[in-house]
Parts: sequence; C-alpha cells; structure tokens
Amino acid sequence: MKNRKTLLSASALFFLGTYAAAQEKDTVKTASVEEVVILGSRSGARSKVDSPVPVDVFNLKEASVVLPQSTIGQILNAIAPSFTSTIQTNADGTDHLDPAQLRGLGPDQVLVLVNGKRRHTSALVNVNGSPGRGTVGTDLNAIPSFAISRIEVLRDGASAQYGSDAIAGVINLGLKRDIGKLTGQLTYGGNLTTTANDHTGDFDGQNIQVDLNYGNKIGNKGGFYNITWSSQFRNPTYRAGTESGSIYNAYNAIEKRALNDGVNLSSLFTNIGTTPNSQQLINYIHQYAQGVDYFSPQLQSQIQGANTIAGLQSLLDANVTDQELAYRGLSRKDFNMQVGQSKLNNNQLFANIEIPINDDWKVYTFGGYSFRHGTSGGFYRRPNQSRTFTGLYSDGYLPQIGTDIQDLSLSTGIKGDWNGWDVDFSNTFGRNSFDYTIENTGNTSLRFASPSEFDAGGLRFSQNTINLDFSKKYDVWKGINVAFGAEHRYENFKITAGEEASYATYDAEGNLWNGTTPRATDFFGNALPGGSQVFGGFKPINAVNKNRQAVAGYADVELNFTDWFLVDLAARYENYSDFGSTFNYKLASRIKLAKNLNFRFAGSTGFRAPSIHQIYYNVTSTLFTDGTLKEVGTFSNDSKLAALLGIPKLKQETSKSASAGFTYRIPSANLTFTADGYFTRIDDRVVLTGQFPRTVAPEAFDAEAVNAAQFFTNAIDTETKGLDVVVSHTARFSDLKLDNSFALNLNQTRKVGGIHSSGALQAANLESTYFSEAARIYLEEAVPRTKASLSHNLTWKNATFYLRNTYFGKVTSPDIVDANGDGVISTNEHQSISDKIITDLSLAYQFTKSVGFTAGVNNLFDIYPTRNVTASTNNDQFIYSRSTSQFGQNGRSVFARLNFSF
Repeated sequence: MKNRKTLLSASALFFLGTYAAAQEKDTVKTASVEEVVILGSRSGARSKVDSPVPVDVFNLKEASVVLPQSTIGQILNAIAPSFTSTIQTNADGTDHLDPAQLRGLGPDQVLVLVNGKRRHTSALVNVNGSPGRGTVGTDLNAIPSFAISRIEVLRDGASAQYGSDAIAGVINLGLKRDIGKLTGQLTYGGNLTTTANDHTGDFDGQNIQVDLNYGNKIGNKGGFYNITWSSQFRNPTYRAGTESGSIYNAYNAIEKRALNDGVNLSSLFTNIGTTPNSQQLINYIHQYAQGVDYFSPQLQSQIQGANTIAGLQSLLDANVTDQELAYRGLSRKDFNMQVGQSKLNNNQLFANIEIPINDDWKVYTFGGYSFRHGTSGGFYRRPNQSRTFTGLYSDGYLPQIGTDIQDLSLSTGIKGDWNGWDVDFSNTFGRNSFDYTIENTGNTSLRFASPSEFDAGGLRFSQNTINLDFSKKYDVWKGINVAFGAEHRYENFKITAGEEASYATYDAEGNLWNGTTPRATDFFGNALPGGSQVFGGFKPINAVNKNRQAVAGYADVELNFTDWFLVDLAARYENYSDFGSTFNYKLASRIKLAKNLNFRFAGSTGFRAPSIHQIYYNVTSTLFTDGTLKEVGTFSNDSKLAALLGIPKLKQETSKSASAGFTYRIPSANLTFTADGYFTRIDDRVVLTGQFPRTVAPEAFDAEAVNAAQFFTNAIDTETKGLDVVVSHTARFSDLKLDNSFALNLNQTRKVGGIHSSGALQAANLESTYFSEAARIYLEEAVPRTKASLSHNLTWKNATFYLRNTYFGKVTSPDIVDANGDGVISTNEHQSISDKIITDLSLAYQFTKSVGFTAGVNNLFDIYPTRNVTASTNNDQFIYSRSTSQFGQNGRSVFARLNFSF
C-alpha cells in the first residue's frame, strides 16, 4: 500500500509541477483546442465548459493507442469516475455482459445513443447476484471500441429531451468518420498474477484482439464510408481458492472399486427400497467394501454386518475425501469452480456511411453485427451430492453455461435543410439475443439416458424507433434555437423454450414425472433432480412473445438572451401502450459571471418505463443465496403466485432531478475546473424482490416446483445526491505535450419513506422480503460512493507515456454473514470491502509514420479486493465477493499492442 500511495503522491506532484511550469513567462504558449459537445442540446456544438449541464468528452480514437483496457465498458470504468462496470463471475448470462451504472443509479437508468440515435437494450435480465440486479441494461461491449471516435457522457437527468431511461444521464458514442487510410491494432495480453489458482502457472486470461478500420470518400461532396472489424479471443481466469469441503463419502469409495471391476452399482437401483436388485446391491457393497484399504476394521465389520439398505446408508455417508483423493490420484484443485472472467470469443462488424444527395440533403446509415460466444462455469457437482449421477460421473463434473449472444443494429435516415429548418428523419432497428447451451452437464433424473449437452432456450429483444426532428436558429437577441420532433418506438420481447430434457423431471421409469409416480433416487434415497444441472431450460410455460408501442412528442427551446445568459427549456410527452402516458420537462441555464467563470444549474422531471422484459420475464433457476442452493422462480406480475402475494402490476418510475455547478478556465495555463452537485429522487423504483419462501404457500410453490419465488415490483422511493469534480490541464513545450486530468465522483443513494407493499404482505410480516436487505445493499452500498482518477499523458516526439491512478471507494457485499466472528449472524451484518487504488501504466512509441508499438500494464501492483470472510467463500471457492466488486478480481494484466496506419 505504501508504494501505491507514493506513486499517487508523485502523480499529484507531477500534476502541480507541470501546472506551475506552465505559468512561467518563458514557456511556449500555444492555443488549446476547445472540446465541444453536442449532447444535451439541439442547438449544435458548443464548448463543454459553456454547456448548461455537465458533459464529459473522451477522445477514444487517440486514447486507444495507450489505454490498457479494450472494451467500452472497461474503458469508461477506468476513465470516467461517475461510471461503474466490472466483469462478473458465476452469474449465468451476466458473465458475458457487464452491467454499467452512472452516478450510482441502475444500468437501466442510463440511456445509450450511437451517433445521437437511441440504442436498444440487451435481451438479458440480471436476476442473479450482481450489481444492477433486476435491471435490463445496454450491452456496450456489443460495439467495437475501435469503431468509436469519441464518447460523450451527459451527467444529468435528460428524460424530457431523450425519453425513457435517461434519469441518470446519457452516453453518446460517436462513430469514426476517417477516410483515406487503413488503421489497425493487434493486442496480446493476459493476467500476470500469483493469485491464479490452476495448473498453468501465474499467467492466465490470455487475450488476443485484432481491430481494423478503413474509410474512404464517396463522391466529391463530403460523402464517406468507414468500416470497423474487431475480433477478440479471451481465455478464462481462475480465481477460486482450493476446494475445502467434503467431496467423497464412503459409498463413493465402494462404488469406485466396483467400477474398477466393471460393475456399475447405479445400474442396480432406480428407487431404493423398491428395486428387486436391493439384495444384489447389498452383496456388491459387502464385496467391494473390502477393497477400500483405509476403512477401519471397525467400519469394515459394521458394513459386513449390515444387511439392509437403510443400515448401509447410515454407515456409508462418512466423509472420506482426503483418503479417496489420494487413491484416485486427484487433488482438491481438480474440484475447483471456474471463478473469474469467462471464456469469450467475440467478432464484430460496424459501419458508418454518409452520402450527400445535393448541397442541402444527405442520407446516412450506420450499424453493425456482433456474435459473441461465451462459456462460464457453474457450481461443481461433487460426487457426494444427490444432484450428481455417479453412474455416469464417478468424480462429479463442472457444468458449463454456453451463451451465444447476437446483436444487430441498423440506423438509416435523411437529413438536410428545408426552408431554413434542419430536418432529420430516421429509422433505427436493433435486436439482441441470448441463446443458452448447457454443456458438460446432465439431467440427473434421466440417469444413464441423460445427454451431456442441452439446448436451454433463449431470450430475444427487438426495438424499432422512428424519429422526425426539426430545429432552427433565429437571430433574435444572441440567438434562439427552436427544436421539436416526434418518436414512435416498437418493442418485442421473446422467451423461447428449451428442449424438454433441459427443464423436465422424469420418474423412475424414465417417463415425465406427473407429481405422483415414484422418482429415481440416489443410494441414500434422495430424489434425483430434473432439468439440466446448473441452468434449467426455459419451459413452454415460460415462453412469451410480447409487444408494446410508445409514441412521443417533444419541444426544446434555447434562449441566448445575452452573451452571458442562456436558458434551455424542454418538454416531452410520451404514451405507452401497456401502462399509459407521462409528461416531463426540463429547465437549464448558464450564467457567465466573468469571461472564464460560468455558473450553471438544471432542474427536471423524468421517468423510466419498466422494461418489457421486467413485465413478462419468468424462469426457474438454481441460485446460490446466503450459502444455500435454491430452486428460485422469477414470476411475472400477472402470475397466480403474484396475485396470491398481492404483487401489483408494474408502472413507470418517475423522477425529479436538480444540479448546480460552475466552470472556470485559466487560458494562460490551459487549465479548466468544473464542479457540479446533483440530486435525484426516484419514486416507485422497480426492484427485484427478495425470495419469498415456500412456507408462504406450500401447495402453490410445489405446483411450480420451486423453493422460493421473486418478482419485479415498484417497491420503494430513493434519493441520490452527489458531487462531480473535473480538473483538466494541458502544457506544451516545443516537442513535449503533457495532458493532466483529475476527476472525482461522490455519490450516495438511499431508500426514503416506507415500502410500497400490500396489506397482505404487511400482515404476513413479509415486507423485509418484498424489499430485502440484500436488495438494499445492491441499491445503496454495492457501488463505490467515492471514485477518483488522476491521469497523465506525456508525449515527447515519437514517444508517449501514460500513467493513471484510480481510487475506488469501499463497498459492501450483500451476503449476510457473521462478519464480526461472534458466532451470531444478524440480518444487517455484511462483509465490508475496503477502498483500493489501481495503477495503470503504458508506453507507446511510433517507429515510423505507419507503425507503432505499445506495452503496458493494468493494475500494476496486482491489487485485489478485500478477501471474503470464510462464511461467504462456499468452501474457499469465492475468495473474493462475486456479488460486488469495485474493479474486478483478475489482478494485474499486461499487454503489448502493435499499431499501424496506412
């Protein structure tokens, strides 16, 4: 920790020293290029310090040469303190899609635009244990970062301007428009860390990425096309500890000796106590028990003297893990889960095209296609567990969740001048799909007839948006800009059922279990569970195909009364076919108190329509909750269980936001300060409830074959308040250029008021389940309340040196544990994960005009989150929390990158 603090202090001194140097009279003065923004206003580009709302601008085209991160989510997590996104582990489909949050609010409360057009969300619903639980976010990593020229992040409520989802802000991804050259990158890297816990040493998570971009002119009037291809091949990382739990029992030992002799004991029974082969099974156990040389003479005698299945069951449940591992030539590491980043192959194609028709009009189109195949591990099925059919897997198995993610987007439009009005008419289509293939697994209830791979079904979300926008500037006062427009949006959500064996339970005869026929059991009489182990397929009853539509109209007027006083007024009406209408407004202003000092403030109302996924999503999953595996059903709000528990239908979230701040420039030193405080209140916030236990309604739960049930509901109201500070500085001395940047985000979200539950839930004392303690932690404490970064980019002739330190504040794990070690577990006792500083370092050198090379490291000092308390590790598998993390749990990563341009 000492050397990290020293480096951070050195960075601060470096920043201050170069600032002081820039103030010297004999320095070379050059004009700084003012960053302009288009987000947050329809009046055209303006400098970001003159904007009435805070907007960050990141030049990705230049930064990609030196940044250690390669995807949009990872890049923003490193360079934008108000943004949070980390790689998840053991969270089903979320392992391949990183939930992204802005200002501590949810992934579904930030709107993503591409070239100013609404981007569709993912098909995935985050129902497993991860930040953003219960939300549907945008898959930023479906867009190749190499296709992006710059990213604008509007840190202010903007629903009145852009519609639903913009409560926390807006992220706009501007695509490249370069022409006349082919540029590319070839990157190789991996995680170099002593914490890797597999059989390959200290280097894992190898990553190869190829990026190509080519653009050229179309015609002679400014037309162009720009195309990007990106391929990424990522290996998994291994961050589990060494399995410390019980793996083998005495029956497994006898079973193995029988298998060695060609006898499969599992073939002798389907239902213990009713099989005619019971006596033969007893005889075989007597015979092969004698081959287990570490059984004590007393145990051997007891086994030989037991002449009933029941008598043998009580003897053979003993833990013999260490002895049996030695006999089989295995180690405890062979039973580790795959904890860490998932395996991923990602291929993406993106294009940006614009063609002038005449001097006034042009047509444009942009979009792309990506295909991502991911493989993540589930919970190891150990041989001493009833969910493992040892007749096929005598050593158990590690099931794999295979995910095929396809993403398609296409925006086409025409824009130009019509009688002095700027007109833009466009249609934007997007589709995202998740298809699940569960591998290296089995439907245990099928015993020997079980396949090892299952089509578990999938999710699909489609969105089509039509926009017509008008704007015009009038030369009144210092300018009045008027904009108005209309939007129509169509959405479709589908759940496709998997194959029968992926979700069904079969009886002892191999027929579909009807709830009464005898079930197949293991040796100890435990019923063998159905469905593909680790991820049961979507059932036909889960299948949905639902649509909805929304129409909207907006108006936006910007009044420049004088050079020093600007006012922006916006209003929007939006109507949804499934829950009604909403009206929102926004007022923003900038007052120039002095030539280089601006005061700005904004106030707005906002809304977020519940996603169509949240309304209709339903599935049954095996979830690990508070140290226990449960079959948990997620039910839609029109289900019988929802009616039984008094769960109401979903409605929109509504919000009120306010922000105020200042910007200050010192041109002679190329130094800029901005600071903005903000407040957001959200009413009727949609959350995923806790897990209602079977005891609430045993018969109804048994009919659904679940131990617990959860629902989406407008359960609470929340308030978020915070502060953003950004300081940027540029110094130039002949061949030397230095860019320094400091950014800080402070934020706090908390529940306010009571829980919006029904009288039935209050009477049953179930409010603490309706809005659970874990849900509170995810909402209030799972994302850092403090995040800051200090970066330096030094360029001298052909060399560039990049250094960044990022401070991640402490967070809390939602798992309820005995954190203080007193032996008593309290419902409000959680693991605290302390603050950390992560250092990134890279060096780039341009050998020729066309070829350059970069080498660097992310997380230079190999920092990891606070280790879990033992109670949360699941037999030392989750050494670090899988439910929340400030920066991930992969440790140090190194990379080398070849850059070229022709």
